[in-house]
Amino acid sequence: MTVLVVGATGTLGRQITRRALDEGYQVRCLVRNPRKASFLKEWGAELVQGDLCKPDTLAPALEGVTAVIDAATSRPTDSLTIQQVDWDGKVALIQAAKMAGVERFVFLSILDAEKYPHVPLMEIKRCTEEFLKESGLNYTILRSAGFLQGLIGQYAIPILERQAVWVMGDTSPIAYIDTQDLAKFAIKALSVAETEKRVFPVVGTRAWGAYEIIRLCERLSGKEAKVWRMPVGLLHGVERFARFFQWGWSLADRLAFTDVIASGKPLTAPMDETYQVFGVDPQEMTTLESYMQDYFGRIMKKLKQVELEREKAKQKRKKTSLFK
Repeated sequence: MTVLVVGATGTLGRQITRRALDEGYQVRCLVRNPRKASFLKEWGAELVQGDLCKPDTLAPALEGVTAVIDAATSRPTDSLTIQQVDWDGKVALIQAAKMAGVERFVFLSILDAEKYPHVPLMEIKRCTEEFLKESGLNYTILRSAGFLQGLIGQYAIPILERQAVWVMGDTSPIAYIDTQDLAKFAIKALSVAETEKRVFPVVGTRAWGAYEIIRLCERLSGKEAKVWRMPVGLLHGVERFARFFQWGWSLADRLAFTDVIASGKPLTAPMDETYQVFGVDPQEMTTLESYMQDYFGRIMKKLKQVELEREKAKQKRKKTSLFK
């Protein structure tokens, strides 16, 4: 089976690529810049240059492909808008997959997208799900809430470096998942018949609030966090201002996601049926505690080694100065 991974250079996409290769699939990756994606080729994946926003590049990429796993999404650093990538691009991909006779299509979506019609990214994800369902393709939709990997830059590093940790509003508790675990579900969907034409939540073991994560990081690092509360009203004001200008539309769309994060409503879902259908043992899932313990354990060990080297160098300089 040949699998086309879309969004393969992203945090999740690279884990899906790695997992698919490890399980013996022929993997092809749709990439905009082959040079930046060279590490995927080194792993054993085939690279094909293309762009969701350039529909004419999709048909060649889909030649001979049995299944598509779509883990792509627009990034804050992209010059393209959410509308261009997450709607126009996805519609083009689904249509091209249909024309190519793709047998399976796995789409990575967001949990509770239907509850936030006023948030552009959430509404676009909901519409994409509906478009895929009506396309006639044999689909599986996996809805996640957030990635453990994102917590390192959001909480761990600022606390270690004694920088500000920003918290917005009432902060919704989120059931973060390890991208390696989510990749496992995405690949299993290709071989488990019971996942066909169904939608599943795929989230972490429990929902964590921002202050719970901060306290955990403080305990593991031995450092106190500098917590700053970002006024939600201020963010809404910036969002409204940005919508007055075409250059600010993309920024405004991203700021609108604040309503999801600061709503206070938990982003989580029961996983019993998902575990059962996919044949995954809940005990195999990475918990937030173990993920952070592993990260801080490695970082603190490295910091101790650096401090030891500094102390050795200091002692060496002292000895040298005594003989001058």
